[in-house]
Amino acid sequence: MHFEEYSKMIYLDADIQVYGNIDDLFDMEDGYLRGVLSCFCEKIWSYLPLYSIGWCQYRPAVTWPAEMESLPPPPYFNAGMFVFEPNPLTYESLLHTLQITPPTPFAEQDFLNMFFAKVFKPVPPVYNLILSVLWRHPGSVNLETVKVVHYCPPGAKPWRYTGEEPNMDREDVKMLIKQWWDIYNDESLDFKAKSAGCARCPEVVVCQLLVLRL
Repeated sequence: MHFEEYSKMIYLDADIQVYGNIDDLFDMEDGYLRGVLSCFCEKIWSYLPLYSIGWCQYRPAVTWPAEMESLPPPPYFNAGMFVFEPNPLTYESLLHTLQITPPTPFAEQDFLNMFFAKVFKPVPPVYNLILSVLWRHPGSVNLETVKVVHYCPPGAKPWRYTGEEPNMDREDVKMLIKQWWDIYNDESLDFKAKSAGCARCPEVVVCQLLVLRL
C-alpha cells in the first residue's frame, strides 16, 4: 500500500497521544517533510560531540565552537511525528537508498533525516512534545498549547508507568500520564470494528498510526 490516494499524511508513533486538533499541519505549504526538532540533551546522544559541548537545537544560546573541525549539524527532527506527501517515486528512492545506507544508532530516524534533509522544515514543539523537554528546557513550551505528547523517555510509557524512574515523579508528567489514561478509559472513543479485530489492550506499542488527508 503506497497511499497514493492521499495528498498528505501524518505519521505518529504508538507512544504518542494527540490532545488537540492538528488539521493545520495539512494546510502548510506543499513540497516539504515537516517535523519537530529533537533535543540532544539526553544521555542517549552522548556518542556525539555535540553532547559533550552542550549544543542542542533547543538551546540557541550555545553556539557551535569555532575549534570544531566541522560545520554545525543540520536540522534533525524526531521521527515520532512527521508530515509527508506520499509519492511512488519517493517510495522507490527510499527503498533503493536504504539498501546502500549503513546502519546507524537511531535506525529509521537517522535514515529519514538523511534522506529528507533538503526538504525538511521544522514545526513548533507543540506538535510533538518530547517529555524530556519539560525538564531539559523548562519554559520552552506552554503545556496548555500542546497538541501532541510523545511519551518516549525511559519510564514514560503510560501502560508501564511506575513513577520510579528519573523525572517521572514530576507533577506535569503525572498529569500527562493521567490524561493518557483518561483517553484510554473513555469507551466512547473506542473503535467500533465491523468485524473481529485486535483486542482492546494498553499494549498499543504494537500499533502505529497515520492521520490521512485526501
